[in-house]
Amino acid sequence: MYSRILTLPEKSFFLFGPRGTGKSVWLDQRLGHAALSINLLKSDEYLRYKRDPSLLAQEVAALRNKKAWIIIDEIQKLPELLDEVHALLFESRHGYRFALSGSSARKLKRSHANMLAGRALSKRMFPLSMLEIGEDFRLPDVLRYGQLPLSVTSATSEEKIEFLDAYVETYLKEEIQQEALVRNLDSFYRFLSVAALMNGQLLNITNVARDVGVARSTVQGYFSILEDTLLGWYLPAYRNKAKIKEVAHPKFYLFDSGVQRALAGLHRDKPSEIDVGVLFETFILNEFRALNSWRSHGAQFFYWRTESGNEVDLIWKRGRQAVGFEIKSSCTWKERFNKGLNVLLRSGDIRQAFGVYRGKRVLKVGNITVLPYEQAVEMASKGSFLPASS
Repeated sequence: MYSRILTLPEKSFFLFGPRGTGKSVWLDQRLGHAALSINLLKSDEYLRYKRDPSLLAQEVAALRNKKAWIIIDEIQKLPELLDEVHALLFESRHGYRFALSGSSARKLKRSHANMLAGRALSKRMFPLSMLEIGEDFRLPDVLRYGQLPLSVTSATSEEKIEFLDAYVETYLKEEIQQEALVRNLDSFYRFLSVAALMNGQLLNITNVARDVGVARSTVQGYFSILEDTLLGWYLPAYRNKAKIKEVAHPKFYLFDSGVQRALAGLHRDKPSEIDVGVLFETFILNEFRALNSWRSHGAQFFYWRTESGNEVDLIWKRGRQAVGFEIKSSCTWKERFNKGLNVLLRSGDIRQAFGVYRGKRVLKVGNITVLPYEQAVEMASKGSFLPASS
């Protein structure tokens, strides 16, 4: 069992994350002493609170420790319980603390659920970070099978493949079919395959709609489902100060390379050299994104591309300061990799430029500092790329 980076807040909080990222295990590790724990995936508990949500207030009132923790797992399955939680937080003079976990914000949004008016923090759980896996980390395995805890801890490739098959089936059954999020499950399944194959590419809704065979508006809704169920996220385009025609479409990334490959039907095959390039970029971006959230660095992420072909894979921005990254799966660094970074350095849009690669040595190539990926992830965790102002 791996120790997670996310720390326990002192006050009530939501904990959102895709299925299988370890939310329940983390809650059990951190709050095994909770006075009351409710798991809405259990049908008996779900039905009990569905019939009478006020039972929650009665059970909490009976607790002897008035500052105790109360866990409600999979809160999105019963959004009406949030009204009870809000009332307890608002009316209580005793300091009840709630840990509310969920794998989807979509049902809460659709039901206009009470999000507790700022009385609860919002935290995120992601797949295991390279830093959490530690000495067990194997980059080829991570790129091929992903970083979900049950994938990482599976002993053989066959077990990892079986887990990913089950994960996709569970997602379709429990997140999509049971919640009736789409009318046509077959078209959504085709969409998942196309979206997975387009991971890390510029998002063109019209092209995706044509490939899937559905309306453009339907595809827009499908992408919203992926975002709301936390399986994917947008990397927006950066608009700089220069008078340059820039690409404005966002990119879309899946949250885990193993799930991405399973959705694309590629998880049984060894990744090609081209696949490894995209998978490595996805791995770095997802690492940076998780660490930014867990460490509360407050960074925003963008990519940059011009119509003439200049591109920077990632811009890490906080406030008025920004640094740029070019990410390559190569074990050597070529000067031509610096092209886009040099454009942004000259324009003053970024204060520093970094390369991230699979080589073993730190390099200085022109104005670019090139880092082994292990060191880049360590620096991202520490916030070293844009240190906080003193």
